[in-house]
Amino acid sequence: MPLSEQEQRLLEEMERSLYTNDSDFVATVGRTGRPNYTVTVLGVLGALVGIAVVVTGVVLRVPLLGVAGFVVMLGGVLFAIAPPRRKGSAPASSSARAPRPSTGRPAQRQRSGLMDRLNERWERRQDGDRR
Repeated sequence: MPLSEQEQRLLEEMERSLYTNDSDFVATVGRTGRPNYTVTVLGVLGALVGIAVVVTGVVLRVPLLGVAGFVVMLGGVLFAIAPPRRKGSAPASSSARAPRPSTGRPAQRQRSGLMDRLNERWERRQDGDRR
């Protein structure tokens, strides 16, 4: 079922707002990288070694060996499921964000989020004030 013209305009406006207000989120979600199978296999092997060390620690009744095995297992799993890092990109910090372009709106209006604006628009519609 196709969208009406009004729904298409609203969707386009929401997309523009998302790109301007939440550029960090868009950059994070929009990233598509292919999985690194070498890292995944190494992580799984580390987890298997950790399980073997845990079992060995239980059989030999050496709690410290079991704890060490658990740490190795946990490290292997975390290594396997960690998101891939991009080569040559510096970690993003909150202080390095680019300033948002000014749109000529008042400062408070500029800081309000998408949901705030949608709520304001809804309230205006309910009150009969249509812009």
